Parts: sequence; structure tokens; C-alpha cells
Amino acid sequence: MNIDKLKIKIFADGADVSEMEKAAGMGIIKGFTTNPTLMRKSGVSDYEAFAKDAITRVKGLPISFEVFSDDFDSMRNEAMKISSWGDNVYVKIPVTNTKGESSAGLIESLAAEGIKLNVTAILTLEQVETLSKIFPPGNTSIISVFAGRIADTGVDPVPYMKKSKELLRGTRLQLLWASSREVLNIIQAEECGCEIITVTNDLLKKLNMIGRDLKELSLDTVRMFYNDASSAGYKIL
Repeated sequence: MNIDKLKIKIFADGADVSEMEKAAGMGIIKGFTTNPTLMRKSGVSDYEAFAKDAITRVKGLPISFEVFSDDFDSMRNEAMKISSWGDNVYVKIPVTNTKGESSAGLIESLAAEGIKLNVTAILTLEQVETLSKIFPPGNTSIISVFAGRIADTGVDPVPYMKKSKELLRGTRLQLLWASSREVLNIIQAEECGCEIITVTNDLLKKLNMIGRDLKELSLDTVRMFYNDASSAGYKIL
């Protein structure tokens, strides 16, 4: 399959504004996501300054920023502030707080006020089913199911994603395959009917592998091993 023929939207996931700017210029990237963990790893110290810088660099493409409080009143205040940063901004709300309390009430309230949302950290079908019932008709918020984390438990995420798509049928909510681990996930997400998939910078570098001839790739691999062994001066005497 050629990447140009994919219907799924590829979002870049990261917290490096220079990499975001490069990705925005690639043409195939249709949006961006980040989170506090990625921002901390990138050394971000000023959340708002980082976010506003990122917004200017992504050239109007959708971008998601996450609330970081644990009580729902504070989450609401943060969501309203984040939403005010731009028309292309989606507010990431975790599906629960750290106590395991559902965010459904807050999500329903914010959606009713027209806030663009990206509900994050979803891993169960029960969570998807709850969300499928609380958004106003026609709402196009994002439902991020962490397929990669499901796979990390030794479980095939594909049936989960297909069932999630079924649960969202009849809505305009966008199903996002989150925490992708390999290029194959893009094809899997497309086949499951996901509207969006997030990919890391490392995966972005591999997108040109999609559709590669396997015989040609085999030869390139052999050449790589040969060239590396020769460059290292390895010998068997």
C-alpha cells in the first residue's frame, strides 16, 4: 500500500517544537498531539509558552494539549484556558482522574459548550461505550484508544479497535489509534476504520518503508550488514 492512498490521518506525537515545524511541512502530517510526559522528557518548563510556540509552528493544523490537574473543577478551568489558545486546539481530558473516577460528567459538560476535546488514556470498551453516549450529535471530538498499550499487555488490539469503531457508529466522533509502536499499526488502524493515528518522530522516519518491495529490502539489509562489518574491520581468522 502506498502512503498517499491511505485515508487515515497521521498525527505526529511529540514535544519538540522544531520537529513539529518540520513535520508540518511534510504534507502527510495532518495534526499533532503531545502530553505532559513527552513535554517533561523534552525539558519543557513553561507549559503555556511551549504550547503557544507550538501553535505558531504547526501552521493551523489540529493540535492537542492536555490538562494536568486531578480534580474536575481545576480540569475545567484548565480546559477553558487551553481552548482559548486557538481554533485549531483540542483539549486532552483523561478518561478518569488518578482515583479512577470517570471524567464523563466533565467531558459531557465541556462538549456541550463547544470545546474541542481529545479524550485520552482510554483502554477499555466500557470507557468507549460511555463516551459514545455523552457527546452532542455531530460533535467531532477525538476518542484516543491506546492500542499500543493494549498490545503491551500481550493482547491483540485490533479487535478492540474494531469494536470501538462499532460503538462509535452513528456519531461523528473520531477514533484515534494511540501509542503506536510500528509502521504496521498505520495499516491496521486504517483497516479498523480509525480516522486518526499518532506516530512518534522515530516512526515518521520509517513512513517511506510503506509499500517497499521485500526482495529489494532484503538486498538492502544484506548490504547494510556487509558494509558495517567491512567498516568495523571484522575478520574471522
